Amino acid sequence: MNFLKVVDKIILKIEEFILSYAVIIIALMVVGKALSRAIFSYTPPFADEVSQIAIVVATFMGISYAARKGRHISMSAFYDLAPFKVRKALMIFIPFVTAVVLFVLTYYSAFYVLDIYESGRVTSALEMPSYFLYIFIPIGFLLGGIQFLRNMWINIKERAIYLGTDAKDYNDENNQDIQEGTHL
Repeated sequence: MNFLKVVDKIILKIEEFILSYAVIIIALMVVGKALSRAIFSYTPPFADEVSQIAIVVATFMGISYAARKGRHISMSAFYDLAPFKVRKALMIFIPFVTAVVLFVLTYYSAFYVLDIYESGRVTSALEMPSYFLYIFIPIGFLLGGIQFLRNMWINIKERAIYLGTDAKDYNDENNQDIQEGTHL
């Protein structure tokens, strides 16, 4: 288990690094392009491609990070009104279904990336292989699916309800009878 914790921390740090730099690159490219156009009446041809790559990276690599932190988008009206046992069951069922969907998307997106790789397409401005842009899609889906399986497992193992591996259910924050537990 210690090995898995180390691997998990390494993956978390890599995700944080990738996401933070992707957002910084997006900001620099968009602001830089706007300033360049306003000041010099010129826009670098690579700015759009770099921004597009950074947006794809931030979006798909962010799936796993959001699942880990319990910050993914959710429709919680029914969930919030449900009693503890129903919420517990939902937080086992929903991450499982989500993980299955993400693994299916991983499968199909991997074939899509393989098709792009085999086509030999390159981007127009940077002339880099197009599959570099799309390789983060199946990686993000795969890591997200793994993270949702972890969320499911934690909710099976622990008495408390966890929205993510690092986030307890906000409905139970004031509930004194639920003990803090350690988890992977």
